[in-house]
Order: sequence, then C-alpha cells, then structure tokens
Amino acid sequence: MSIINVVVDISHHNGPNIDFVKAKASGLVGVIHKATQGQSNVDKKYALNRTAALEAGLLWGAYHFAEGGDGIKQAEHFLKVAEPDKDTLLVLDFEPNRTGPSMNLTEAHAFVTHVQQENGRFPGFYSGNLIKELLGSKQDPLLAKCWFWLAQYGPTAVVPANWPTWTMWQYTDGNLGPTPHDVPGIGDCDRDKFNGDQAQLEKLWKG
Repeated sequence: MSIINVVVDISHHNGPNIDFVKAKASGLVGVIHKATQGQSNVDKKYALNRTAALEAGLLWGAYHFAEGGDGIKQAEHFLKVAEPDKDTLLVLDFEPNRTGPSMNLTEAHAFVTHVQQENGRFPGFYSGNLIKELLGSKQDPLLAKCWFWLAQYGPTAVVPANWPTWTMWQYTDGNLGPTPHDVPGIGDCDRDKFNGDQAQLEKLWKG
C-alpha cells in the first residue's frame, strides 16, 4: 500500500493570510481545520478558511478539540459550527486539555455516537499518548468504528491495539518530528500522512 503526504490540519494559530491556491499547487489535497472546542468555543478562522480552501479545490474537513464535559452537547456544538455536507471529513481531537478537564472515554462515546446518528458515519478519532494510556492493550469496540488518526512525532508509527493500523498520521507539528514541516502558502504546520493512495483518500473523505 502506498503512503501519501498531502493533508494538513490547521487552526486560527496558522495566521490570517493562508494562500490555499499556492498550497494546492504544491501538491496539497486536503485540509482539516479546527471548528470548535468544548461546548462553546469557536475557531474564528473556520468559516473564512473553509470558503477559501474549497474555492482553491481542496478537500475540507473539520475537527473538534475535546474537553471534559457532556459529549452530546459538544457534538451538537461541533456540528452546528462545522455545517458539514457529505464531502466534509469530521474528526474528534482527543488529547489532553491543558486549560481544564480532558474528555474521558464515556464522553468520547457520546460524542462519536451523536455524530454518527446525525451525519451517517463515525468521525475520525485523533489521539496519541492519551488513548494509549487509557486503553493500553484493551479494546474499545465503539471507538474502533472510527478511523484512527495517530499523533506521534517520530520516525515510526506506534498504533494502539484498538486499531489494526493508522489511517492518518500526524508526524510533525511543524517543529518536532520528521521533515517536511512546511507547506508553501501555509508555512510550518501540522502535516499528515495518509495510509493509501489519493483515490482511497477521496473515498474516505467523501464517505
């Protein structure tokens, strides 16, 4: 199976003047943008960057940064802001929250179940050390229905036992991890490999 390096994930932290046309010309295929955090926070660049990225011909995705608290309310907030259509890739970002409580597994179950019920498919599940610490070698059949997006800045992907392999791998945050770190038109950013070819990526993206 081939591996392609054509996806980035970004947020308002990546600045106000992203050139998505230049990024696409450099080979970028898909963008996954932060939409929401917790039950009320909204990324102020989401809507603007969505319009620009789609006009440039890029695939568009949205992620929710999880916090401790009601998983259904977070999912409702996420879907309201993300406004997904059938071609919008959706992801739960399950990592430690450094400004308050982190989401637990019960809240994650509620989140992904609500997204599936409302959108017709399970979201991707992005995580690194947190899910490895919580699950260890145990299985979580519900989360296993989500495709897995590994966060690990190193040369080798270590996948939790709950998934047979990674679907996407965030191998750098634009600073740590293997190169390349940057994308023309965006600069240094989170870059993500996909475990497959472009046709398989588009199939995943569009459900």
